Amino acid sequence: MRLFRLYVLPVALLLAGACSPKTVSFNSRPEQPGQLAGGADSLTTAADTAGTPSLEAKRVTMTKEQERAAKAKEKAAQRKPKKKKNIFLGEQIKKGYTKSGAKGKRQEIEVFYYLKNFQQPNPYAPARFYFNPRKRKIFKASADLDPAADKVLHGPYKKMRGGKVIETGYFALGTRHLRWEQFTADNVLVSKNHYDMGFPRDANVTYYDADRKQVKEIVPYLNGELEGDYARYLENGKREWEGQFENGKRVGEWVNYWGFRNTKDRRHYVYQYGESGFDPEVKDPVLVKEYNRNGVLIYEKDKLDNRDQADKSRPGSR
Repeated sequence: MRLFRLYVLPVALLLAGACSPKTVSFNSRPEQPGQLAGGADSLTTAADTAGTPSLEAKRVTMTKEQERAAKAKEKAAQRKPKKKKNIFLGEQIKKGYTKSGAKGKRQEIEVFYYLKNFQQPNPYAPARFYFNPRKRKIFKASADLDPAADKVLHGPYKKMRGGKVIETGYFALGTRHLRWEQFTADNVLVSKNHYDMGFPRDANVTYYDADRKQVKEIVPYLNGELEGDYARYLENGKREWEGQFENGKRVGEWVNYWGFRNTKDRRHYVYQYGESGFDPEVKDPVLVKEYNRNGVLIYEKDKLDNRDQADKSRPGSR
């Protein structure tokens, strides 16, 4: 009887152990790293892990996130940094364009940039240029510009006719700068000029003062020939004459100014020379316009002539 009890007791203990929940200690040694023989996590019971993502699932999720981050980093490294196109010579600029003429081979398109923040061009520059948004046109300035209405050209410039580039260059603070080139419709280079903030590179510049700050005259040259924008100033700094040379000859309009000290440049006379420097030179230019001291047009060739009235209104006239 005693032997039977000794035999039954181990069996009962084994059965009780098989039916009771299995506890886990930190000293457990599962068959696989991190898992019990039954598949439960080494630090939890099967009941604890029910409905909860396993560490293995979390590990896979983190790996995917890391892969996405790595790919994004790789793409960012391969992506070339964009060049800032809105800065030229340290100044912020905006893009503009103009169109003239009907669509087709004769239509002209100008693409250019202008200062975002207005600056008055150098008054001594032979030629100054600006864009008028209301008129959608580029103009050559004859006086100080209006900050509220005029956009000072600054940056790359390109002119096309019928889709073909016929002129390229750069503006800087309203003046021609660096290299300017003109082409035929067949892309044949016909002229090339270099400028430094409006002054032709080979120009002969004279001054009133020894410090070379007060400009007297700018005579443009190219390969030893008169070529480009001409300007002459009075001793008070006001403009007296401006015009243009081509192939050693005066061409287009030549303007004479009143030269008042404390006012904007006011036109006095406008003379017309030949249209091209490759035509015979015009020896006696034609007076096409005249303005009085107040800037009022009193004469225009074949249209208007009030010069007699202007003479009578002058002090001392009879």
